[in-house]
Amino acid sequence: MTIGDKTNAALLDFSAILPEEVEREVKEAAEISMGTEVSEQDIENITYLCDQVIEITEYRAQLYDYIKNRMLAIAPNLTVLVGELVGARLIAHAGSLMNLAKHPSSTVQILGAEKALFRALKSKHDTPKYGLIYHASLVGQTTPKNKGKISRMLAAKAALAIRVDALGEDNNTEIGINNRAKIESRLRSLEEGYERRLSGTGKAKARQEKYENRSEVMTYNYGADSTLPKKRKFEEEEDGEREEVTKKKKQKTKHVKPDSEEEPEKEDTETPTRKKKKKRKHKEGEDADVDENEGREAETSAKKKKKKHRESEAVELDESQTVETPKSEKKKKKKKKED
Repeated sequence: MTIGDKTNAALLDFSAILPEEVEREVKEAAEISMGTEVSEQDIENITYLCDQVIEITEYRAQLYDYIKNRMLAIAPNLTVLVGELVGARLIAHAGSLMNLAKHPSSTVQILGAEKALFRALKSKHDTPKYGLIYHASLVGQTTPKNKGKISRMLAAKAALAIRVDALGEDNNTEIGINNRAKIESRLRSLEEGYERRLSGTGKAKARQEKYENRSEVMTYNYGADSTLPKKRKFEEEEDGEREEVTKKKKQKTKHVKPDSEEEPEKEDTETPTRKKKKKRKHKEGEDADVDENEGREAETSAKKKKKKHRESEAVELDESQTVETPKSEKKKKKKKKED
């Protein structure tokens, strides 16, 4: 509007509109320009269009101030979290602040992306991660990898802030400021890739101890199911009793005493003369045991001979005193008749 024709550019002053560096560049560009001359009618239409653009920019600035003041009065916590424009768009999309407060955080996250949501449900693809909330400053700051996480967290905090604004009595912004600080700390931790320490310098990684399950593994005891005694125990006890009986019988027949417990050997602290005396006594004791065993064997053999003699005498008596059977009596009667 100030220049009009390009031939007037070198003589005009643009200090009220442009800084000095940009003014110099515009004047140089106007001198070197290769464009054709513009008629007065075209210049009038261009100036009329410029007036419209200026009016629209002024109206936009005025409208932004109005929305900013209005949103601070209606939903202060939501404006702190999301911003004036995004908050106003969410309220306009839901219909009112009360309707928006009734929505859960998952629908607040997807508001404005309904087409993509239903298309994904029909085609069985992944659902969208964000809708109008994508234009918030907190989501724009993050890397593409973490935008889904931050948008979900922001939607959850925004749903709480909306309910406080719609149903709360006070118009404080404490909840919005606290939630924004939490989201920013989460964003910082995601970008750095590890959690900082709460104490110390805050530059080192937080050490996390590995979880070890120290509980004892208990197994089921199947032997406790049956109340009846097991057969094996009875069999083992019977076998033990039989072995004891057989040992006693053998000891009686052989007339050998049971093996006595061996006394621990004493250390050889005795003199050689005492050792010789002990050896002689031990030999004499062994000879006496041998004589006793021989005497016992002789007695047992004599008893056995007497028993055999008695048995032979009894057999002879039985043979001499034989009783005649009825068959033999019948034969004798037949002979008498024949005679």
